[in-house]
Amino acid sequence: MISGWTRVLGPGLLLAAMVAGCGSDPTTPDTGPGIRVVASTNVWGSVVRAVGGDAVHITSIIDDPAADPHAFEERPEHAAAVAEARLVVTNGGGYDDFMTGLLDRTGPDTFKIVAFQVSRKPPGANEHVWYDLATVRAVADEIAVDLGTIAPDRASTFLANAKAFDTAMETLTDKAAAIGPAHPGSRVAATEPVADYLVATAGLTDVTPPEFSQAVAEETDPPAAAVAEITDLVGGGQVAALLNNPQAETPTTNAVTESATRGGVPVVDVTETLPAGVTGYLDWMTGQVSALGEAVAKQ
Repeated sequence: MISGWTRVLGPGLLLAAMVAGCGSDPTTPDTGPGIRVVASTNVWGSVVRAVGGDAVHITSIIDDPAADPHAFEERPEHAAAVAEARLVVTNGGGYDDFMTGLLDRTGPDTFKIVAFQVSRKPPGANEHVWYDLATVRAVADEIAVDLGTIAPDRASTFLANAKAFDTAMETLTDKAAAIGPAHPGSRVAATEPVADYLVATAGLTDVTPPEFSQAVAEETDPPAAAVAEITDLVGGGQVAALLNNPQAETPTTNAVTESATRGGVPVVDVTETLPAGVTGYLDWMTGQVSALGEAVAKQ
């Protein structure tokens, strides 16, 4: 039996794992109005929805597009939702540590997926793995396995949904990967290292001063020299685009985005949760990839 927090599966192993079972008792059926799933953010909730469709009842703990996920505080209703969940999907990597205590409330038959562990990235790597398109695909495959174990009569549907999602993600990955080669030598900067994996997939060079990125990631004030350097880069039009996280604005990051606007550098928003009115991961990420591609094309 495959067990533990994560089971990283290649395409050839997905069906075999479904048959073999994983997690705890694979014969326990779901009897509620939908398989109860809790996701730490609506990003991972949207991936669950893509695989589970109408067969899942999803609670996304962080679901406010205006909220700063770094300042999140859990509430009693979150503990109750986790206690009832058959599947819990978290980001991990230090991003959603508030889930650690909540997971203590899960039952013995609750399946758990940690995206950062699925990514197999080393400790200390950038935790924003929902911008790593290969990791998102792998998480979707694991969701299909776990949901199919919880509800075996729907297993084939979950597998088909995951396959369709994977195919669409391949197309999106190809679209992102074409940005850099179409505009060789393109450079970008970022107010926060949220979309580093997407920048790498796009083949773009991130010239954000490391001291600036590190300070913002640690929620401390960047050194004055680093602020001056990134301000010069964007204000002088030395980059094709500035990637900005509007959910973690500070006076410093606002000053940088204002400098970019004055310098004629497009500002591309890269968020940590789905914006209002957007419910699907593919729609959301496709919009961000398109915005990045259009910004770079203007250089």
